[in-house]
Amino acid sequence: MSESLVVRGRLVLSSSVVDDGVLVAHGGRVAFAGSVVDALEAGHGPALDGVPPAPGTFVLPGLVDLHNHGGGGASFPDATSADEAMVGVLEHRAHGTTTLLASLVTARPEVLLRQAAVLAELAEAGEIEGLHAEGPFLSYRRRGAHNPADLQEGSVELVRDLAAAARGHLRTMTVAPEVPGVTGPGGVAEALVEAGVLPSLGHTDGSTEQAEALIEQVTAALRAAGHTADHPAGRTPGPMTATHLFNGMRPLHHRKPGPIAACLAAASRGDMVVELVGDGVHLDPATVRSVFDTVGPDHVVLVTDAMAAAGVADGRYELGPMSVVVHDGVARIAAPRAAPGEPEEEGPIAGGTAHLIDVVRHAVRGGVPLVDAVRSATAVPARVLGLAGEVGTLAPGARADVLVTDADLRPVRVLRHGVDVDVAGA
Repeated sequence: MSESLVVRGRLVLSSSVVDDGVLVAHGGRVAFAGSVVDALEAGHGPALDGVPPAPGTFVLPGLVDLHNHGGGGASFPDATSADEAMVGVLEHRAHGTTTLLASLVTARPEVLLRQAAVLAELAEAGEIEGLHAEGPFLSYRRRGAHNPADLQEGSVELVRDLAAAARGHLRTMTVAPEVPGVTGPGGVAEALVEAGVLPSLGHTDGSTEQAEALIEQVTAALRAAGHTADHPAGRTPGPMTATHLFNGMRPLHHRKPGPIAACLAAASRGDMVVELVGDGVHLDPATVRSVFDTVGPDHVVLVTDAMAAAGVADGRYELGPMSVVVHDGVARIAAPRAAPGEPEEEGPIAGGTAHLIDVVRHAVRGGVPLVDAVRSATAVPARVLGLAGEVGTLAPGARADVLVTDADLRPVRVLRHGVDVDVAGA
């Protein structure tokens, strides 16, 4: 019989921090998580022998990132093989992200299908949880870093082809409600839910009413699907999400509230979970804190929107068909060179360069309680994926995915399925 794995430190649970806590895992699953006193009473005393207190560390569930385009120099939308894409997976895993969706960007249909097939290999191997398609049914005006030439109207055929190419591993897709063919009977939103894929509202210049129409349609469709075991994805997913709220959206205005107002209202009533790229670049920390205060941590997901430059040096990178320049850790679409004597223009932000634990740290420094920030990077995204109780938690029976950090929330140890991950250089 294999020995128990024991991790001791300040345990971050779903609603509290246990200062002298201990996690006991066996067979790749959590057997116990709580105070040392309770562990002794539960009969785990022998396993604790020789394991000293670790008051300077936090013990978190492994992080869950729903929106990630790569890292370590590897780009999921551009990888030519599963091995190449795995470089990005390992970059984030070494920093505590043990469950990840690999995100694509807008591209020609044949490119999307090819990349979906490449990434499906990693999903089938259990290295990633699945795929997120960001586009191509997005607003031209709010396209951000997406190639305008590859944007298109909603196509149910492409949805079905992409789901087939991903071999059942397409989990989410970002769509703009005002794009023709997205909402309404027989549209993209309906086809996505039928395929077991969660629509995510984003990159939109739509009105409040258009956003509300998509939210209402998707919410009703998910309820009609029953969230039952015979759902096409074989799980209980939902609710729908908003792709990086505020970014790639018409700004909130008191006379023209746009999609942001609809998303906040939907999140408040439990019909949506809103993504926040709280990396200190995409959003001001006060914005992140305000959204947590407004809709509550159970309706917020912290994400990275990371691209290939996460964890590596500044420089020039590719993000699908677009060239990106990273300077001082900020990724932007490469702008055309200015004429002599003219000021240089900055292109739009083109994804992030942070790891998810960095986003959690930024949120905490901005005033979000630690327990709330961690929950929004673990249990909440796990629930969106239909994995509640399986990942994103330290509850008994969950997969033994664990992130141990120092007091400043910097990784010192990562476990996945109870096995140590190489964190050298993390």
